[in-house]
Amino acid sequence: MILDLSEPLWIDQVATLDLKRTFLFTLLGLVLVGPTLHFWYLYLSKLVTLPGASGAFLRLLLDQFIFSPIFIGVFLIYAANTGGKARTSCSQTSTGSEKALHLSGFLLFLLNWQLWIPFQFLNFRFVPQQFQV
Repeated sequence: MILDLSEPLWIDQVATLDLKRTFLFTLLGLVLVGPTLHFWYLYLSKLVTLPGASGAFLRLLLDQFIFSPIFIGVFLIYAANTGGKARTSCSQTSTGSEKALHLSGFLLFLLNWQLWIPFQFLNFRFVPQQFQV
């Protein structure tokens, strides 16, 4: 929520906060992101029981190439259905059009993989499961 409050003020440099956008992102975090990631990581640790780097690598593949595309798709649908107000600065989706969502999804996949593949490997390899979310 702090990041969502700071992004419009410091990056977009708007004069006032969009409280509806902040509410929608807070709701998204409470209802979708938090519970989904909690249960996904629990399930993933039960699904892949291999220890060490090989287990971390398998969890990484499942997380980034099966779970993440679905989760990003759900996020984009949410953003489009909230009138584009819940857009991120990297998606630039204000119309909710199919073409914009397709381009946004592709860019989000690339950005997601660039950021999260190395960090998720470290997360799955070295962080105890109860602290991974």
